Amino acid sequence: MSEALALAERALTLSNPNPRVGCVIANADGHVLGRGFTQQAGGPHAEVMALRDAQAQGLSVAGATAWVTLEPCAHHGRTGPCCEALAQAGIARVVAACTDPNPQVAGQGFARLAAAGVVVDIGAGAPAARELNIGFFSRMLRRTPWVRMKIAASLDGRTALDDGRSQWITDAPARTDGHAWRARACAVLTGIGTVLQDDPLLDVRLAPTTRQPHLALVDSRLQLPLTARLFGPQRQLLVYTASDDAAKADALRARGATVVRLPGRTPGTAAKVDLADMLADLATREVNELHVEAGTQLNGSLLREGLVDELLVYLAPKLIGAGMGMARLGPLADLADAQAIEYRAVEPVGPDLRILARIPGRDRF
Repeated sequence: MSEALALAERALTLSNPNPRVGCVIANADGHVLGRGFTQQAGGPHAEVMALRDAQAQGLSVAGATAWVTLEPCAHHGRTGPCCEALAQAGIARVVAACTDPNPQVAGQGFARLAAAGVVVDIGAGAPAARELNIGFFSRMLRRTPWVRMKIAASLDGRTALDDGRSQWITDAPARTDGHAWRARACAVLTGIGTVLQDDPLLDVRLAPTTRQPHLALVDSRLQLPLTARLFGPQRQLLVYTASDDAAKADALRARGATVVRLPGRTPGTAAKVDLADMLADLATREVNELHVEAGTQLNGSLLREGLVDELLVYLAPKLIGAGMGMARLGPLADLADAQAIEYRAVEPVGPDLRILARIPGRDRF
């Protein structure tokens, strides 16, 4: 199972929106017959790749055990059911890390394997397999993406100077690492303030990837310039707005953007995008992990509304003093009202520190 999990990690930037899955087929003596991991959406899943690997070597898998990091699928989607492929190949036993949360599977793969006479064991490696697919589990069980907020800041918590300049607070290794986290996401989210200030690309350039994540923009008043660098041929641009400016919306659509109007539901919020509704919409568009790279205002709004699951913070060994903070929060009436977080990992990345922290309880679904 450890080897299957390592294979699943190779699908980290490849398989979206499908889960990252690895499979190892071995005989009773522990000799590996085939290995595989899930390919791009529409391509073969991990189990089929492992079966093909064994076949390419001229090896029979009859009576073998398939170690797989997620329940073999049981439905006809972009590909055929993997449970059928395993049973037809003569696999005698399937050891799966966890049940697939997709309602179209959700135990049916195990049931069909058992009905075909295949022994099924569940649970080995479950925490690691679930963590690797935290966004997929979130979309299937909560109907919302896993929201990871990336922030680059000085040691005193400044993300930019007072005039908005922020290039570069962290060093090159941290920026490269940040692109690797972008690459694993289904979509990158930013706000119109960041676009007007920096005109960013927000693509993956510094890390290997076979696909570019989609872009999502919160632009309540449809201020996005038609010349913005966010427009690109290899990725979808979703513009979420509260504006009813049909002419500007049509102009953005002519540039290739998808414009989604989601105003707040109450009179006091009607001029702003309903962020919870935006996340629900992104889930319907098969966004598993949403990578947020925004400014202090949108960061603050997402945190205040309880929509952030995880923080990815790069801290540079420098002090800036006056400048912009990580998120516009407060003022708080009491320190007890502060947003609690749980540190999950702290690692050096070049001269900077990378902190991975989680909002308590957000992963309990």
